[in-house]
Amino acid sequence: MHLIHSEKCGVRRAMMLIGSKWKMVLIGCLKDGMQRYGELKRSIPDISEKMLIQELKDLVEAGLVEKTSYPEVPPRVEYRLTEKGQKAIPVWEMVERFGCDYL
Repeated sequence: MHLIHSEKCGVRRAMMLIGSKWKMVLIGCLKDGMQRYGELKRSIPDISEKMLIQELKDLVEAGLVEKTSYPEVPPRVEYRLTEKGQKAIPVWEMVERFGCDYL
């Protein structure tokens, strides 16, 4: 039996972590450094508020993104890729090149 049919398959695991359309877009937004929530929202105008919040939450829970909240009025929240999340940048770059080949 091939590993791809197992839960130990690296591709399956990677797709669980970064396989959604929005997670890859968020990784692309964060690859150059920290972004505030509002900046992310403006960078991806076609994502719903609910989806943006959920995808960021998933990336934080997976340990790929770090969230820093500041107790200010209005609240300030910043996101950045963790060291683990930075390992997804080459994957993002390959997916981007693949997509550009088909534009």
